[in-house]
Amino acid sequence: MTAVNLAPVMTSLRDLPALPSIVLDLIQTLGQEDVDVTALAEKMSRDQALAAKMLRLANSSFYGLAGKVKTVKQAIVVLGFDSARALAVAGNVIGSLHGGAGRRVDVAEFWRHSIATALCAKNLARQAGIDQEAAFIAGLLHDIGRLVLATRFPAEYARVQGDCERNDTPVNVAELRVFGLDHQRAGQMLAEAWKFPPLIQRAIGQHHAPASADLGDLPGVVHVANAMVHALDLGGGRHVAVPRLLDAAWDSLGLTPEHLLTVCRDTEGQFEETCRLLM
Repeated sequence: MTAVNLAPVMTSLRDLPALPSIVLDLIQTLGQEDVDVTALAEKMSRDQALAAKMLRLANSSFYGLAGKVKTVKQAIVVLGFDSARALAVAGNVIGSLHGGAGRRVDVAEFWRHSIATALCAKNLARQAGIDQEAAFIAGLLHDIGRLVLATRFPAEYARVQGDCERNDTPVNVAELRVFGLDHQRAGQMLAEAWKFPPLIQRAIGQHHAPASADLGDLPGVVHVANAMVHALDLGGGRHVAVPRLLDAAWDSLGLTPEHLLTVCRDTEGQFEETCRLLM
């Protein structure tokens, strides 16, 4: 495969199975003000796998409610709909997109980095007054294109990894050389196919270089979170250069050095338990 032959990549992306319908429904409610929480709770309750996941999360030691939550509706009341929605999406996405035989990525390491970015994005969003749960989901999914490229095209992705390791090449640059597109574009294509909200599509598709108009919103938050997590070496990511952090992205969030310390402390403190819950 060369940069002039995108057809196999495009076909593979189009042929990926959709996420479970309830997960897509939950993601599409992000940013909506007139969400029918009762109807969504009933639909979540009918999905046995999702219901089991929600009850396990709600009854975990992380929330101090062991054995007290018996139904999905109770879980939503206890956690709050926004948090319950984010956890439900995270657990199901991780379970659905787990890689396959011949893969060229450490899937556990991939999800640890994704969870770290999700937590960091949520904590940044809280400090900046931006939708925290949307930031969590966008952070979790920001690298989803890399997982797809690596698992669908393992031989080609081995060339990407070799370039990164030998030459300290940024991963998106190495992907462009091999595939003709990078994991940002691949991820955005998936987000478009799955009809994610446009802002989350852009957060996935521009997390290395968000557009100026998006710097103070989700794409800027995910960009900063990704760079911070790499710099903290939180969640793995061997042979991956720390991505460049745009000064304008940090400035657009209006955060102080004290905010930064709080975000780092909270992210590191929540990380291992969140991985244990979701993976």
